[in-house]
Amino acid sequence: MARNIIKKSPAQIEAMKEAGRISAKVLREVGALVKPGVSTLELDRFVETMIRLEGGIPAFKGYGGFPGSICASLNEQIVHGIPSADVILKEGDIISIDTGAIVDGWVGDNAWTFAVGKISAEKQRLLDITEKCMWAGLDAARPGNRMGDIGSAVQEIAEAAGYGVVRDYVGHGIGRDMHEEPNVPNYGRRHTGLKLEVGMVLAIEPMINMGTFRTKQMSDGWLVCTQDGLPSAHFEKTVAITEDGPLILTTEPDHRRPV
Repeated sequence: MARNIIKKSPAQIEAMKEAGRISAKVLREVGALVKPGVSTLELDRFVETMIRLEGGIPAFKGYGGFPGSICASLNEQIVHGIPSADVILKEGDIISIDTGAIVDGWVGDNAWTFAVGKISAEKQRLLDITEKCMWAGLDAARPGNRMGDIGSAVQEIAEAAGYGVVRDYVGHGIGRDMHEEPNVPNYGRRHTGLKLEVGMVLAIEPMINMGTFRTKQMSDGWLVCTQDGLPSAHFEKTVAITEDGPLILTTEPDHRRPV
């Protein structure tokens, strides 16, 4: 599988930053619109407009036939929720919003799970732990480490908190295509798996469930939910592996390296 991995030159990584900047900016701005009474279609239209105003192309719209510019997944929904005028945010919900932009053929992909108004302490803990999992995975994206170091960094934090780590959906390589080799699981054993090398660009995206790790595919062919109906959270950033360590591309310029 390693032979299919498309490593990027320093100049190509630099070129990917603009798609990453737009993806991050629109994700931050749409997050500020998350409140009770807003439909996921309204959020989708905002993101599409903003991406185009910034000079990008929505990466998700039409991808494999997907109709939206965002994936909007609420509560027990894990990923790939289709935006809809009929899905109205309510106080206490959590919503994963996944956004992506294309600039000059390069793709930036990121996601964040937002609270809708005041949420329960249990949901807030899920968000906090899943974000922590993402940062740990990003920090492990260093040359000389192995893919299992990323997965185990995520898995150890999540499972220590009593949560399930989704197996059926994983992170991925990214570049001129949104989904490239290699797969980036959110579980694994340290010091095992593919060796991480300078030039790899990965989308690291923990999907962590409050209950079982098991999932179910819904009838629309897109939406994925938790099998037990308990909430799920999803955080994602695109990161380049450089000689100096992980370089986050889906962020605004002052915050490129993990903290």
